[in-house]
Amino acid sequence: MLDISKLKLNEKVDLSKYKSMEFTFHKDRFLTFNKIMTIFGVVLLAILFLPWTQIVQGRGYVTSLEPNQRPQSIESAISGQIVKWYVREGQIVEKGDTILHISEIKDKFFDPDLLQRAQSQITAKNFSLDSYVEKVKALNFQIEALIEERKLKLEQAQNKLIQANLKVESDSIEVEAAKTQLLIAERQFERTESLEKEGLKAVTDLEAKRLMLQNSQAKIISQKNKLLSSKNEVINAKIEISSIKAGYQDKISKAESDKFSALSGQYDTEAQRTKLETEFTNFTVRSGMRYIKAPQSGFVNKVLQSGIGETFKEGTQIVSIMPLDIDLAVETFVDPIDLPLLHPGEPIRIIFDGWPAIFFSGWPNLSYGTYGGEIVAVSRTMDPQKGKFRVLIKEDPKEKEWPDVVRAGSGARTMALLNDVPVWYEIWRKINGFPPDYYMPQDSNKSVDKNQNTSK
Repeated sequence: MLDISKLKLNEKVDLSKYKSMEFTFHKDRFLTFNKIMTIFGVVLLAILFLPWTQIVQGRGYVTSLEPNQRPQSIESAISGQIVKWYVREGQIVEKGDTILHISEIKDKFFDPDLLQRAQSQITAKNFSLDSYVEKVKALNFQIEALIEERKLKLEQAQNKLIQANLKVESDSIEVEAAKTQLLIAERQFERTESLEKEGLKAVTDLEAKRLMLQNSQAKIISQKNKLLSSKNEVINAKIEISSIKAGYQDKISKAESDKFSALSGQYDTEAQRTKLETEFTNFTVRSGMRYIKAPQSGFVNKVLQSGIGETFKEGTQIVSIMPLDIDLAVETFVDPIDLPLLHPGEPIRIIFDGWPAIFFSGWPNLSYGTYGGEIVAVSRTMDPQKGKFRVLIKEDPKEKEWPDVVRAGSGARTMALLNDVPVWYEIWRKINGFPPDYYMPQDSNKSVDKNQNTSK
């Protein structure tokens, strides 16, 4: 009661008559209660100072450590129609075993003799290519022969030109000699004529000198005419040289043009042959794709296409296979606030779904049914669907082996063990919503110390 009145209830009413008051006023019971509360407080205070192991919890599922050991769907690289199945669900297949036989549905590949016809086309192109090669060789020989013949013809024409030049020189000398003879004949005629006038020479001598003079004049005219003929021969020799060069250049150019045409045909034939060989290889590879085979040994989980005669497009999933020999791993997801506390190589505890386990948060040593793991990788990016970061965990070889019956896809809960702190500190952290204490793994601390010592 509130102390608002000066009247006291115990002075007006006898409270000892009531059992509740009797129980309350009993001093022994009051002392016992105080002792219990005192012991409880001491125990609670002691518990607050007990060590508590901080943990980072995550939720994930069982997967495989290697990418090639995870479930995979076998796809068809070509479109086709189902002809025959060679496997059934639940069957174990070896690498290279035939799973399905399909037939073509494109009219381009209907011909059963497609490979033989493509090979025949390649053979024909090879013969055509050989013909072009031989033609190019023949034209090369022809060009070499024309060049050699032009060289000989030019030498012959050069010799004629030299002979003509020599003849011109010879005729020039004869003209000069005729001029000299004409000059002598004129002087003799003049002297004889003057002597005949004086009566010292006969008329017959004068006539003989006149005849000699006329012969000299006729000879010089003949020699000049001969000199002009020799000069014409020089000009003709030069014209012949030019004609030989032009004629053989035309023949060589025509042969080279035929050669380049043959080379163009050769290269075009080579391109066509390469294209045909590529098509032949594609046909060969495609014919092998009609039999879909297992890429690795595994267990047939589920047939995704069924029936006979069903058609599908390229890239369609045909069957799902789970590899036989796999290294199990756990893929867990943690909140972004806990990501800096996880490092590769650190130990972690795992509880598999469907596996009996007792786990005491804060005292992992008292837990039962948990399995040891080791962090392999921590994702650098957030999963946009889950809003968390992915952590991959492998089996810890120092701990007991994981159960053999655990299958990929099973659920798993993970607990990463961090620092040991007092219970009161953990309660205070939880109330304030603070993350666990940040810490560095032992290996990292050692490496930091080594770097510091080196720098010193």
